[in-house]
Amino acid sequence: MHRNYYGLALCSLFLLGCENENNLKVQYPITETVDISDTYFGIQVSDPYRWLEDDMSEKTADWVQQQNEVTAEFLNRIPFRGKIFNRLEELWNYEKVSPPFTEGEFTYFYKNDGLQNQSVLYRTDKSGNTEVFIDPNNFSADGTTSLAGISFTKDGSLAVYQISEAGSDWRKVILINALTKEILEDTLFNIKFSGLSWNKSEGFFYSSYDLPEDGSILSAKTDQHKLYYHKIGTKQSEDQLIFGNSIKRRYVGGYVTEDNSLLIISAANTTTGNELYYKDLRNPKSEIVTLIGNFDNSHSVVHFQDEHLYILTNLNAPNRRLVKAPLSSPAPENWTDVIPERDMPLSVSTGAGYLFASYLKDATSLIEQYDLNGNKIRDIKLPAIGTASGFSGKWNDTILYYTFTNYVIPPTIYSFDPTSGESNLYRKPDVKFNPDDYESKQIFYTSKDGTRIPMIISYKKGLKLNGKNPTILYGYGGFNISLTPSFSVSNLVWMEMGGVYAVPNLRGGGEYGKKWHDAGRQFNKQNVFNDFIAAAEWLIANKYTSPDFLAIAGGSNGGLLVGATMTQRPELFKVALPAVGVLDMLRYHKFTAGAGWAYDYGTADDSKEMFEYLLGYSPYHNLRKGMNYPATLITTADHDDRVVPAHSFKFAARLQAVNDGPNPTLIRIETNAGHGAGKPTRMILQETTDRLAFTLFCMGKKDI
Repeated sequence: MHRNYYGLALCSLFLLGCENENNLKVQYPITETVDISDTYFGIQVSDPYRWLEDDMSEKTADWVQQQNEVTAEFLNRIPFRGKIFNRLEELWNYEKVSPPFTEGEFTYFYKNDGLQNQSVLYRTDKSGNTEVFIDPNNFSADGTTSLAGISFTKDGSLAVYQISEAGSDWRKVILINALTKEILEDTLFNIKFSGLSWNKSEGFFYSSYDLPEDGSILSAKTDQHKLYYHKIGTKQSEDQLIFGNSIKRRYVGGYVTEDNSLLIISAANTTTGNELYYKDLRNPKSEIVTLIGNFDNSHSVVHFQDEHLYILTNLNAPNRRLVKAPLSSPAPENWTDVIPERDMPLSVSTGAGYLFASYLKDATSLIEQYDLNGNKIRDIKLPAIGTASGFSGKWNDTILYYTFTNYVIPPTIYSFDPTSGESNLYRKPDVKFNPDDYESKQIFYTSKDGTRIPMIISYKKGLKLNGKNPTILYGYGGFNISLTPSFSVSNLVWMEMGGVYAVPNLRGGGEYGKKWHDAGRQFNKQNVFNDFIAAAEWLIANKYTSPDFLAIAGGSNGGLLVGATMTQRPELFKVALPAVGVLDMLRYHKFTAGAGWAYDYGTADDSKEMFEYLLGYSPYHNLRKGMNYPATLITTADHDDRVVPAHSFKFAARLQAVNDGPNPTLIRIETNAGHGAGKPTRMILQETTDRLAFTLFCMGKKDI
């Protein structure tokens, strides 16, 4: 493989200055290029930074260190960076408590005193005595090992929990006596994308992949998911393979119904559409039975009672419906509607003997209560317009809990009496701010093709529409995921400093059901970018901001969104903040579980047309010499085994090489962290500080 090096003659390309009074000059490390290319349908595409995909090489580690040093030097110049951190820390330092849940004789809840790196799991007995059950802050000295899920037996006597080290999706599993907190067996290793579901108190089901035979465990392709059963008192090597040996599926999950009657198995090859199976655990000799044998639609079993399955499905219902299927003849032709499809996307939870229908109405929550026959009991009145989550519990619970939030109301817990329909305040967080000082409103704007798009804009009251307000435009637009209103201390600090925070509900998400999702995937993906660009143009036209004061932000698929829009319309934005982004659209499917994202993206191997479409917007491939790109702070982490950091590495290297404008291009690479889940508070505060400080500094801010 032929290698080229940037020599001294090109060093001037890496010394950047600008007219801004703040010092934005950066001298970047010189990144080696290699002469390597791939041929797709007769078309050759170069990949000069391919070597950065090797996360096990010393060269890559050296590059990461050099880039982090350059980024740290730049961020240290920002005079008000410490002020932002101090204010973030001050506001973040409030007690955060989860809704309670009952397991056996105890009531459990999570609590963070304020600045603890990880939330602690507590429990209270019937006498009112409260104790620490599991404290993840003791898992590691630096707080980077987190509690990543726990499951109890029906009687609450045993529990099994997952831990994640450095944010990795690969987990360890530990079995304990829940009464004494004694560890009972050797730790189970190498479990990924898995729930934990008990078969009575005899054992539990979990999912994982075979470890790669060579190469990096963090970036190697994981293609065949398997469902296992671990019997208590046996070794992990003796665990029984339940599903996924002869049939290759990328995502397999299994869970046991609350009454311990059935094992429900879901199997999929992409993030949308799944097969559905069940096994009758009441009969030791029972075989696995196919409920749905194709990937054409999405289905999940939400309840089982009186020999009937209650299935949430989008079969013949793009917005989903809840159906009842007799176990004796569960084929779709025998389904009957319990909650029919409506013009809003539906999700269903269960608890206290009832069904709870949660609808999205213009990306905000609408909740209704039903009985098992589909008779509507009531509309549930929420405290305001926003997001309600919860309304779930055990079938015999008498009280349920839900959490309500929006952009100016911190997550507030309410108890709910399903008999009377009465909600009562259970716990309100004590955040040191006055929500009456802030405004959050929903507007609708028109995208390029005439589609009407909702957007919620939040800011401190008294905002002047003069085009000079620092604004963060945040988006996602993919994988049927809905962005609903939620409170964030980082956004509060941003608004407190005079900033505007705007969130459009782009196509590709789930805010308006399957049709909305389909309108933003594969050959429709450009619609998502157009929606985001149109949101920026609306904010500018209505004088909330201007290109000199507009930043765009997003993570994961949202990082792709930022990368695509900043390469298509660089003049529209002052700052770009792509986080853990999918940025190389020709090779994303070659790492970890990336091939499962093909339903949304398609792959470069599918057809010449799909290859050309992906190449047309792939951020890494569309960086051009001679362009003036926005000031860019790319963020990723060395243990991200969901979207491998090579996406961000390669994008940063090429952007530093081609950008001829005055704006800096930096990459911030967190060590001992992953895609985001389980990240300790310390890291979150530091990264948030750097993003906000970088954004304001590059907009010309001298102080706050």
